[in-house]
Amino acid sequence: MDLAIANYGTNNVGIMFGASNGTFAKQSTLLTGLNSHPYSLVAGHLNEDTNLDIAVTTYGDNSVGILLGHGNGTLVTPMTYSLGAASPYSIGIGDFNNDNRMDLVVTNNGTDNIALLVGHGNGTFASPKLYSTGSSSSISIVIGDLNSDNRSDIAFINNDTSTIGIMLAYDEFFPIQTTYSTGTSPYSVAVGDFNNDAHLDIVVTNAKDNNISVIIGYGNGSFANQKTYSTGGGPFSEAVCDFNNDNRLDIVVANYYDNTISILLGHGNGSFSNQKTYSTGTYPNSVAVGDFNHDAHQDIVVTNTNDNTIGVFLNYENGFFADQTTYSTGTTPVSVAVGDFNNDTQLDIVIANLDDNTVSVLLGYGNGSFANQTTYATGSIPIYIAVADVNNDTHLDIIVVNQKENTASVLLGYGNGSFSSQTTYSTGSTPSTVAVSDFNNDTQLDIVVANVGDNTVSILLGYDNGSFANQTTYLTGSYPIAVAVGDFNNDTRPDIVVANFNGNT
Repeated sequence: MDLAIANYGTNNVGIMFGASNGTFAKQSTLLTGLNSHPYSLVAGHLNEDTNLDIAVTTYGDNSVGILLGHGNGTLVTPMTYSLGAASPYSIGIGDFNNDNRMDLVVTNNGTDNIALLVGHGNGTFASPKLYSTGSSSSISIVIGDLNSDNRSDIAFINNDTSTIGIMLAYDEFFPIQTTYSTGTSPYSVAVGDFNNDAHLDIVVTNAKDNNISVIIGYGNGSFANQKTYSTGGGPFSEAVCDFNNDNRLDIVVANYYDNTISILLGHGNGSFSNQKTYSTGTYPNSVAVGDFNHDAHQDIVVTNTNDNTIGVFLNYENGFFADQTTYSTGTTPVSVAVGDFNNDTQLDIVIANLDDNTVSVLLGYGNGSFANQTTYATGSIPIYIAVADVNNDTHLDIIVVNQKENTASVLLGYGNGSFSSQTTYSTGSTPSTVAVSDFNNDTQLDIVVANVGDNTVSILLGYDNGSFANQTTYLTGSYPIAVAVGDFNNDTRPDIVVANFNGNT
């Protein structure tokens, strides 16, 4: 066995050949560049010629150097790949996409990410792909099959946060975003099959354009260009449902500045009729749907943020709606969700109250009316809410993200309409929305959170008792304000769509 050493101070890689008696020859060196400061290295077969090669991180010039071996102990002059502003620490080697070619992964100091360099099998590599770690000091890495799926996964140490991060590999490396244009300041996102082709499509509210973008999916994970439809002023939230029982999905939008909701009936071919509007309270911010009076027609509930109320709109048979009936909430209701919290087959409502640091639960009577609220404490600035059974006890639970504390709260449901005290989990910076799905196919529900403060989404994998693992973060576009989940490429795995407010994507 021989030794290879990264010599930080002398800007070279040293090779010491081993003798049969356990001693080593004096090192021979190969320069890595002036002030390059090599920090970490790894040996492996990078060009499939049976000769060992070396990949080295050069901390001083923010790059990775590739030194191909001749098989006689000599190496070629390094070929370098820039990591931009990142200062690389540790490096690992593995086949992350099952193409029988070695790839490289590098931890980067100061840029909150790791870099993946995909190998071409000839000693060259694709440009680095960056994945967020949520840490500015990820200093060490190890590679192995952590979930027994025959793919190489990554574990890394986050020195500044005293955590380890896990990134699980998929068929095409790790999840990385593909962007599609929207209107200006996309604010909310939802999914549905709008043209009845069995492929999921996307709808986005564009807050500054006063319209929605409908983006039709091809079923392979790619999408057509947007088509826009006018709404009221400041469309902040949308929900998707069949309001007129024609087996075609329709859209409802909450228009914050107009104090209205818009109903856009779907034609079943991906296009929609012009909006019909209904008056709400002041500053409607969030909308959800459900059949609140058991008439087989979907009704609407909207938060009236400035009035501290919700408005319930009961649906007539043809997709037209009665005027709202209002119910009191906490202070500044900003998000609403629907579910049966007491197992009486009647739909109930839960609201996140921004300025009270509470959620309100209003139990439904099944005739379209609701009981007075019961409140439960959350973290500071609860901004968005979701419901799901996260502990597999057949009772719905509540998940809310707390924007000021950078946490998600989980309130487990008892099945009688009451809930436990919150348990909190760390998210990224300034979480804005939350969604729930099973991202690792273990039949346990997981959580995804969009974090506007650090341009990431957080994945918190769920255990079967309603608790969650520490977050793993992934980079998004600028200011990811909304997130939704769906299977966009028909591979039976849930995918994620994010609305990037500042990126118009």
